[in-house]
Order: sequence, then C-alpha cells, then structure tokens
Amino acid sequence: YFAFNALHPRNRQALRGTLNLCDLAGSERLDRSKATGHRAKEAMAINKSLSALTDVFAAIGKKQSHIPFRNSKLTYLLQPSLSGDGKTLMLVNLSPTEKSTQESLCSLRFASQVNKCELGKAKRSLEEVDEEDAASISSGMSGKVSRASSKPKGSMKSPAARTTSRVGGATKKPTARKR
Repeated sequence: YFAFNALHPRNRQALRGTLNLCDLAGSERLDRSKATGHRAKEAMAINKSLSALTDVFAAIGKKQSHIPFRNSKLTYLLQPSLSGDGKTLMLVNLSPTEKSTQESLCSLRFASQVNKCELGKAKRSLEEVDEEDAASISSGMSGKVSRASSKPKGSMKSPAARTTSRVGGATKKPTARKR
C-alpha cells in the first residue's frame, strides 16, 4: 500500500491516491507441492483469500447489490480499489510445464471471470482543503513516495471514510469532481 499526495496550494485543492500491489502467487495444490507445517498453512490462507476474491469478482460481474468484501482481509483492503473509484489491473502468470496444466487452467478461469467485471470509470477526487490542512499536507510531502503504514496526516479522510452514500452501485462523495 503506497499513498500519494498532491497539493495545489493556490487553489487549496488536494489530490490523494493509493497504489495497492498484491502478489497472489502461491495458490498451489498442496498435494503437488507437498508443503507441510507453516508453508501448508500459508498456502491454505492464500487459497482462502483467492476464493474470497473470486466471490467478490463474481458478485461484481453479476452486478449484485451485496459485494462480500468482508470475507477476507485481502478483499476488505482492496474494497476502495474495486468499488469503482480506481483502476484495477491484474496480471496472470502461467507455467509452461505440462504438469502445471491444471493450475494454469484454474488461473485462466479466474482471469476470465475477472475480465467479465466492469468496475466503471475511475474517478478523480479533488478535495477542498483549508490553509491548515494545506500546510500539513505540504509539510508531509518531501518529493518522495513512502510506504503508508498509518492514517494520512491532516484532517482529510481516506476514500472509504469520505463515502456518504451508495446509489446504484456508484459512490457519491461530497466534493468529488470528475475530469
């Protein structure tokens, strides 16, 4: 999770973005890998998260009213990215070996299901900030990208906290502007 901040001090506007990189590698068949102990437990947790992610993409693809984001930590953390506020890109890596055919087919089925989902057009949210927030954001920006491990500085809220209502699957924000 990386947080990016941009500030236009004269217009008193702030733009905040995030970049989530998720390595979903490790979804393997336990009988084939012969993993035991901690590695087997980790592989089962990864497979459970992938299953929850599949459920989310299936619900989005079917345009269901309830999307099961809370079924795993992975889907809960990716909720803002998968709720239509951002862009999502998935890369699928396949093994060229013949004995990996079943895993490659499962990966391709998953990718096919994800490809059927339409998340909508990404929205650019500009927030109006007062002088105090602008100074706080400006002092926190040093021209480099840093890994975000806690709440952003200032009184600006995260995208999930700014959400005021959901209408027809679209998130409405009080000061969002589309460009």
